[in-house]
Amino acid sequence: MGAIKAVYRGVTFTEAPRWHDGHLWFSDFYTHQVLKLDHTAVVSKVVDVAAQPSGLGWQPDGTLLIVSMLDRRLLRFDSGALVEVADLSAIAGGPCNDMVVDAVGRAYVGNFGFDRNAGEAEREADLARVDPDGTVSIAARGLKFPNGAVITPDGKGMIIAETIGQLLTWFDIAADGSLSGRRVWADLAGHFPDGICLDAEGAVWVADARGRDLLRVGAGGAILARVAMQEGRFAFACMLGGADRKHLYVCSSTASGPGQAAKRDGGIDVVTVDVAGAGLP
Repeated sequence: MGAIKAVYRGVTFTEAPRWHDGHLWFSDFYTHQVLKLDHTAVVSKVVDVAAQPSGLGWQPDGTLLIVSMLDRRLLRFDSGALVEVADLSAIAGGPCNDMVVDAVGRAYVGNFGFDRNAGEAEREADLARVDPDGTVSIAARGLKFPNGAVITPDGKGMIIAETIGQLLTWFDIAADGSLSGRRVWADLAGHFPDGICLDAEGAVWVADARGRDLLRVGAGGAILARVAMQEGRFAFACMLGGADRKHLYVCSSTASGPGQAAKRDGGIDVVTVDVAGAGLP
């Protein structure tokens, strides 16, 4: 495993990295853009999202889904236009955030549970599920800031980061998309898991939003490996990509919050790891 290095700089606050169609796709909060990075580190704009983009995913036909944070909607980017798939405001107690889309196109969308930038007190949040026909339901209740999520390669398990809860939580996924069997998959007391991704050995790479390292975590909470971030930077999300899926891409910045809009020191870093990525996203 090598040292982490910068790939791209000059954006505001990067989130929701996804490896798709030979590119790293990601959201930049405060320029309100979805962007993609090619193998030569050239970034191009995909689409503007006025109410701030976050989670990204794809339906089986290749249509891009985008979480619109501040107006709490799920959008579809179709034929060059953004179309509302679902209004999540009845479920989301705060800005919507990250998302994972399963193999049949069901989207599981997290939210803060409260508006931290408005100074609201912490509240638990419900996880929304949006079916391919646009039906919205509550997939799980009482999560502590549900954030990054992964689905296992067999489609039968979900692991979701509860940032404020300082843990990774497991759910069984039924054939109809319902979640059950909730249990703590990894207790990460002292760490604040933000974006996550899964590897082929079943371990989870975790961006610790308040720590200085990326963590490779096994079931039960064992920390199997660490990657130190560059001085002064934090990791907020990560994704295994590249042709061999052994390039761990990292959304990094010096801080989080609206103040990043003026700083423009957000970016993408990368480190090569030993085990390839697996599952979704």
